[in-house]
Amino acid sequence: MSVVVGYIPNEYGEAALAEALSEAQRRGTGLVVVNATRGDTLVDTKYVGEAARAELEERLSASPVDVELRQAMGADVADEILAVVREVDAVALVIGIRHRSQVGKMLMGSVATRLLMEARCPVVAVKP
Repeated sequence: MSVVVGYIPNEYGEAALAEALSEAQRRGTGLVVVNATRGDTLVDTKYVGEAARAELEERLSASPVDVELRQAMGADVADEILAVVREVDAVALVIGIRHRSQVGKMLMGSVATRLLMEARCPVVAVKP
C-alpha cells in the first residue's frame, strides 16, 4: 500500500508532490509518483522529459520515504493514474488542482474531476 500522486512539472504538480511526501511520511507508507500523457502531441509540457526526470529522481531520492517514479502513456491520463491507484492498492491519492469556472468544467472536462469521482481511496486535492 502506498500513497499515489499525479505529478506534472509545474506549480500544481509541485504542490501535490510536497503534500504527497508529507502524507506518505505521516502514514508510514511509500509514494508512487505518476507522470502521465496521452502522447498525442509532439511536445507535452506536462510530461517530464529525460533531463527533468533525472533531476526529479535525484530530489526524490533524498526523501525519507520510499519513492517510485512512473511514467505512463495512454489514451486517457485519468485512466493511467487510476490504474496505478488500483495496482498498488493506494491508501490515498494526491492531486494538484486549479480553479475552473462551471462552464470551463462542463466544456473542457477535467482529469482532476474524474480522479475525485472515480478513485476508490481518499483523494487529497491541493492548490499551490
